[in-house]
Amino acid sequence: MSLDYEDQGLAAVEEQMLELSELARTAGVIVVGTNTQRRPKPDPALFLGKGKVEELHALKHEADFNLLVFNEELSPRQQRNLERKLDVKVIDRTELILDIFAQRARTKEGRLQVEAAQLHHLLPRLQGGRDLSGLGAGVGTRGPGEQKLESDRRRIRHRIRELDRDIKEIRKQRALRREGRRRVAYPVVAIVGYTNSGKSTLLHALTHAQVQVDDALFVTLDPTTRLVRLPNRREVLFTDTVGFIQKLPTDLVAAFKATLEEVQQADLLLHVLDATRYNGRDQMEAVHETLQDLGALEKPKVLALNKVDQLSPSAVDQLLAEDWSPYLAVVPISALRKTGLEPLGRAIAQALPGEMVPIEVLLPYSEHARQAEFHAHGNVEAVDYRGDGVLMRGALPRRLLTKFDPFRFPGVDRSA
Repeated sequence: MSLDYEDQGLAAVEEQMLELSELARTAGVIVVGTNTQRRPKPDPALFLGKGKVEELHALKHEADFNLLVFNEELSPRQQRNLERKLDVKVIDRTELILDIFAQRARTKEGRLQVEAAQLHHLLPRLQGGRDLSGLGAGVGTRGPGEQKLESDRRRIRHRIRELDRDIKEIRKQRALRREGRRRVAYPVVAIVGYTNSGKSTLLHALTHAQVQVDDALFVTLDPTTRLVRLPNRREVLFTDTVGFIQKLPTDLVAAFKATLEEVQQADLLLHVLDATRYNGRDQMEAVHETLQDLGALEKPKVLALNKVDQLSPSAVDQLLAEDWSPYLAVVPISALRKTGLEPLGRAIAQALPGEMVPIEVLLPYSEHARQAEFHAHGNVEAVDYRGDGVLMRGALPRRLLTKFDPFRFPGVDRSA
C-alpha cells in the first residue's frame, strides 16, 4: 500500500510498489495485490482517507489478506487505528526492512545491530499503546520476539542500553582491525550501492571469495574484506558493505554504524549501479543520501554500471554519454559474466590516492626476498645484473618504500 502525496508520477509510484513487493517476498510474504492512493497529505489518524480504508476493509474478504504493508513510515497512532479498522496486522516499510535484516543477520555482530534497531523502532509503538500481544508470529514480530515486545518499557530500555554497549565494543574491535590494516598500508576500496545491484557478485568476481551471492535483497549484512591485485600490480583491500535502499530506516543506519564505518574510513568508494533499472538515478540518489548521512559523499568515487550484458550496445553507449559527475570514472561491467573487470581495475588504480612511487635500487644477490618482492608487488621497468648486485628500476607501492630505502641507488630522489 502506498500514498502518493508528493505527486511523484505514475512511473515512479509503480517502481516503488514493485520494490515494496520484492521486499515483502524477501521477508516471506505472499503478495496478493498492491494499492495506491493520491491525496494532498496523509490523514493524521489513518494515514489514508476514510473512503480508501473502507475500500480496503471490503477488499479484505475478497482478496483474503491478513497483512497490510505500507511503503511509508506510519506513526504509532496511525498504525494502531488502521489495525483496529481493518482487523489485520499493519506494518510499514521500516518494520519490513528490519524484519528482513533480522532474517539475514548471520553473525553475532549483525544480530546485535538488528535487534538494537528493532527495539529503537518499537519502543515508541509500545509507548503508544499498541496491542502487541495479539499480533502473533511472522513478519513484523521477528527478532526481539513476543516476550520482549510484551515486557515493560523499562526492561526494553535496559536491553537497548546493553545492546548499545555491545555495539560500542564492536566498533572498538573494528577500529583495531582497521588500524592493523593501516599498518601494512593497503588502500581500502569500499563497494557501495543499492541493494541487489551486484556488489557481492562483483567482489566474488574480483577475488573468488566465498561470499554469499543471491538475486535477492539485503544478502550482505556483515562486511567482507578481501585483498585484490589491480592491473598495475598494486594490492588493495576491497570491502563489501550492506546494501542501501530508498527510505533506509534511520534506526538501522544508527545501529549499523559500526559496519558502515568501513565506508567512512575507505580511501575510495566503488559505487555499483544496476544499469538495467528504470529508476537507476533514484537509486543513485538514495545511495548519495546515505553517504551524505555518513559524511562520506565527498570521498573519491568510481561508478561501475553493472549488468550491461542485459542491455544493447547502443543502450550502453547512451548511458556512457550521460553526465555522471562527480565520479572520477564510469565503467560498464557485468559482474556475473566477469566482463569489464580489467578496465574497472585500471580506473580504480588511477583514482586511488598515492600512486606507485618510482624507485631505483641496487640489491645484493643475497637479498632474494627483496628481489622477489619487487617483482611480486611492483612494476619492474628494467633489471641489470651487475657485479655488485641486481640494479632494478620501476615503481613500488608507497607502503613498501621503507623496506627498500637502504638499497636505493645513488642519484635517485629520496623525497618521493
